[in-house]
Amino acid sequence: MTHLRHTDSDMTQGSIWQHLIEFSIPMAIGLLFQQLYNTVDTLVVGNFVSREAQAAVGSTGSIINTVVGFSAGLATGASVIISQRYGAHDQYGLRKAVHTTIAVTFILSLLATLTGLLIIDPMLRFMQTPADVWEEAKSYLTIYFAGISGILFYNMGSGILRAVGDSRRPLIFLIISAILNTVLDLFFVLVLKMKVDGVALATVLAQIISAVAILISLTLEKGSYGIRWKEMTIDRAPLIGILRIGLPSSIQSAITAFSNVFVQSYINAFGAACMAGYSIYSKLDAFVLIPVQALAMSSTTMVGQNWGAGLKKRAADSVSSALRLSLISTAVLGIAAFLGARQLIGLFSPDPDVVSYGVRFIQIVTPFYLAICFNQIYAGALRGIGDATSPTVIMLCSFVVFRQIYLYITKQLNIGFIAVALAYPMGWILCSILLTIWYRRSRLFLEEKPSASAKN
Repeated sequence: MTHLRHTDSDMTQGSIWQHLIEFSIPMAIGLLFQQLYNTVDTLVVGNFVSREAQAAVGSTGSIINTVVGFSAGLATGASVIISQRYGAHDQYGLRKAVHTTIAVTFILSLLATLTGLLIIDPMLRFMQTPADVWEEAKSYLTIYFAGISGILFYNMGSGILRAVGDSRRPLIFLIISAILNTVLDLFFVLVLKMKVDGVALATVLAQIISAVAILISLTLEKGSYGIRWKEMTIDRAPLIGILRIGLPSSIQSAITAFSNVFVQSYINAFGAACMAGYSIYSKLDAFVLIPVQALAMSSTTMVGQNWGAGLKKRAADSVSSALRLSLISTAVLGIAAFLGARQLIGLFSPDPDVVSYGVRFIQIVTPFYLAICFNQIYAGALRGIGDATSPTVIMLCSFVVFRQIYLYITKQLNIGFIAVALAYPMGWILCSILLTIWYRRSRLFLEEKPSASAKN
């Protein structure tokens, strides 16, 4: 049996609610600090540089997420395979899965860096980036992609630790690097007058430090999931499992992020003030959705461990509990964002036009936040039992195909700003309906125990 340390968490026994809450809170705090990276960038350039700089930093998110999203999907696949090995107490398989994950990350980092640098100009043109924003957006992206390996290694390393129930160490490293990012942002912009280049460099340096910290921690780990650099290799069995589960998620994340480039192009048509307002709204949106994201990832880990241990009913019960918690937390934060919209947007920019656009985005979108809970929790649960293809297909149809058709039709009808703002909620609702139906027909409800293929 795998030796349990105080940092691990065997979720196959004990209170489901207690496991979800104890595991989700550190992850939620971690997501909070992760959001602070780009949010601090937006705050600094909005208050100390210009609205064009703020628009440049904010509008690059969809391009960055296209590349980062692909790697995040593979991290999900690795996390599921590792959590299943851990739940089954398969020390040999666990060790092979961990080393394969790290080896794949080295290759992925090289590909992501080269791809990112090559797509900058084509993507900015595709988004119809205004001339007054172009150069600063290009500069920010160039620096970010040059150092993108930091975020990839952090995501993979933290995915390994979370798969065995340890969400605390990734949190500690992330808090340290987020604080460092804030300090460097202010130093580079206010002292060295580096503007957009400064916030990009600060972000990259902070991300690299968090990656190094998590790799050192895994190297010093005595358990079966610790890194032994002499054993570093790509093993066929865990690689197939990671690709089987992670590749669909990667494709879904990358294509969904790329589809947001289309949405960004519609927003860019309204000018720099709308771009900056949307950028601020998207940052606040990300903060509101932190609990449901943390619970979705917790659900994946908990379902994965219990599915690997053959505890089907306990896995299903954990999904129901995660859904209830996500609905409550999202409702509370959504109402707070709606009521305090003007004050929150005002923290990021003194420009009245920017504030006006940001407030309109929040007030139009927040009433639909509860729909996100269903698609995120159910997608996480399906991935936990090894079914990554179904949520991928459903999310692609809802977030990409449907959303683009919707935007094209509303553009032809010349409905305007409100229609563009509603593009996301309409996709959320469709996705939640489809995933709810599919989840109820999944193997969690049709089989007595995991099949052998689910453990590979």
